[in-house]
Amino acid sequence: MKESNGVSQGKGLDTETIDRLRTNIDNIDDRILNLLNERASLVIDIGKLKSKGSREFYVPSREREIYERLQKINKGPFPDSAVRSVFREIMSASLCLEQPLKVAYLGPKATFTHLACMHHFGLSATFISKQDIADVFSDVERGKAMYGVVPIENSTEGVVTYTLDMFLDSELKILSEILLEVSLTLLSKTGRMEDITKIYSHPHAIAQCREWLNKNLPDVPVFETDSTAAAARMVFDDPNAGAIASELAANLYDLQIVEKKIEDNANNFTRFLVIGKTEQDKTGNDKTSVMFSIKDEPGALYKMLKPFANRGINLTKIESRPQKKRAWEYVFFLDVDGHIYDAHVTEAIEELEKMCVFLKVLGSYPKSRL
Repeated sequence: MKESNGVSQGKGLDTETIDRLRTNIDNIDDRILNLLNERASLVIDIGKLKSKGSREFYVPSREREIYERLQKINKGPFPDSAVRSVFREIMSASLCLEQPLKVAYLGPKATFTHLACMHHFGLSATFISKQDIADVFSDVERGKAMYGVVPIENSTEGVVTYTLDMFLDSELKILSEILLEVSLTLLSKTGRMEDITKIYSHPHAIAQCREWLNKNLPDVPVFETDSTAAAARMVFDDPNAGAIASELAANLYDLQIVEKKIEDNANNFTRFLVIGKTEQDKTGNDKTSVMFSIKDEPGALYKMLKPFANRGINLTKIESRPQKKRAWEYVFFLDVDGHIYDAHVTEAIEELEKMCVFLKVLGSYPKSRL
């Protein structure tokens, strides 16, 4: 193959230009690295000042502000979604320079709660897998972890009632919410659907792809496990078993992907809560969560909603749970648009409290954006 003036005649490849462009990229990478270290030095200085003033290191409102500002000024061609991903990791590493960040979550590894942790906190945080939701709350309450991440509801399967129940006796606050698109994957050791004679997964995951299973594997029995990751572990040693789990589980447990996106609902999301001990400042796009119990009397539900309706406050969720200590009495969980420091929200909650046996504000926090 003959070459002339740096151009490969066989493929029309201008190697000299490519080499020059790659050199330019290397120079840009060098500048980026220097700027990252300069940024890290400033973060360390801020961390020292926060320590002196006993201020929180993790501030979701500040992270939101950074994401929105950068996406607003981004002129492309680098996509906005990638801007968020890159700066999530930059901020994750930076936060760990201020203080080592430990986050407890409902495990084990490769569950969707684990994925939500990585999506929100980045890969530089230390994630502590816990066996159940109560252990997550306990670790944060005892200071073994700074924050916890727990599931609260799925768009298909509804509320995780155990998480709601935990707030009854806990003083922890909701600091942030995470919305994660849940994409379910069928995994096996061989990667062949014809080899699968049984399937394992968490009950919620099974329910979310029931139609797909009935259509594609109607005669294969399905067994429930404690988590999708536990299902993947069981399949590792059984070439005739399949697991419904995340793609991350395939990598972690050395499994093959049989089929991706087997969930019945394409818009399948799970909402997670970040819990901690502090309150969050206003961002202008917030949500407030409240739990309360009201006196059982005619028109009680109407009276409960009236303070919010009169002030034009949007209720995004209402859920009831039976009181475990008293038969036929219920605790209500309410999500409303706005921050507790917004005057109209404060007034509505104060009016509601007068009708309640008890009332607790679980937290005001930034609304999640995908």
